[in-house]
Amino acid sequence: MFQHNFFGYVLALAGLLTFQSCNGQNTSPNSKKDKTIGGFCDGCELLYVGMPTQIKAVDTSTGWHEKGQKLLVTGTVYQLDGQTPAANVILYYWQTDNNGYYSPKPNLDKRAKRHGHIRGWVKTDAKGKYSIYTIRPAPYPNDTMPAHIHLAVKEPHISQEYYIDELVFDDDPLLTGKKRKLLENRGGSGVVRILLKDQLQVAVHNIVLGLHIPNYPQQVKQQLNSGLAIGEDSPSFTPFHAWGPDKGTTTCPVCKYGRYQGLLYFVGDAPNWDDIKKWLVFLEQQSQQRSKYLKVYFIYGNSKNYHKAGRQKELEQLGTSLRLQHLALTFVPALTDEKSEVALNKINPNAKNTFILYQHRNIVAKFIELEANPANFRLITNTLNQNKSEYNQLPEPIFH
Repeated sequence: MFQHNFFGYVLALAGLLTFQSCNGQNTSPNSKKDKTIGGFCDGCELLYVGMPTQIKAVDTSTGWHEKGQKLLVTGTVYQLDGQTPAANVILYYWQTDNNGYYSPKPNLDKRAKRHGHIRGWVKTDAKGKYSIYTIRPAPYPNDTMPAHIHLAVKEPHISQEYYIDELVFDDDPLLTGKKRKLLENRGGSGVVRILLKDQLQVAVHNIVLGLHIPNYPQQVKQQLNSGLAIGEDSPSFTPFHAWGPDKGTTTCPVCKYGRYQGLLYFVGDAPNWDDIKKWLVFLEQQSQQRSKYLKVYFIYGNSKNYHKAGRQKELEQLGTSLRLQHLALTFVPALTDEKSEVALNKINPNAKNTFILYQHRNIVAKFIELEANPANFRLITNTLNQNKSEYNQLPEPIFH
């Protein structure tokens, strides 16, 4: 028993070192001069050890047949624009077992022993889809590191593999606020939120290739930058609600209404009120049609001549004149305000507007400086339709 636990602990420690190095703790002696894509990653080279010649879009790990909470990790891999599905991308995963160890098996290649026997590969299909049936990893014994699943990426047209953020679980008490702030968002947010399908836990995880990957050979050029990237999580912030169901409060939009689709409509120092009114009327109609599956928030952050009482009255009059029943009209002193934490959204206050669409808190689309016209109304409608989750009907776990 002692030998088993000691050996398992050594394996967990090895995994811990890998986890730390894959979160920016670069152990390469030439790290300052390293121009490789993604930087140094200790362990990513094991992607090729035992890799099958034919890799499917769906994989069932050896852990699936062992003790533990069954888990489906599924999603879409996108190119850097966050919209175009990426086919034939290999994802290599490895994780601890139900006891928190990278436990080996007798027939496991000795080079891969430090990754344990719960490891595997998927290759995205023509639509960028992938699925992994496995078990939830347990955290390392007697440690404070959150449970996680490692991921490495091999793109078909890039010779080098690189790592992306480990999958960590939003309901894990070890995933503290401090640790969340240390996440790199490589390939997008690695925080997954659990849904339930009978006894199966489902975690939807989309990946954006190249996002926050050093030395990535492609770039997305934008004339005007505003907002976080597609693939990142929409942050918590507390605007003042002047109109809507939470009127008079500073309710966090994504905290209370983050389960389904949400649309954040930001306007800063360059408001066009004729345009704003047209957008609000259109978004009111969308909210009414989609009911609980869409929550829309107007966040006004004009820093010029700001006065709270005046701003509140202004939005109340707007809500009354437009007869809004489903939208929330909110405001902050400025889009760079840190007290309300709206600054975490990284909205450009000089942009005419910024639209952020999230699904279960993860940003799935973004639009900047859209005029209120029929073509852009169709654009938003189609985007909402295309980003509906097939798992919308599944419940979240109930915690007591």
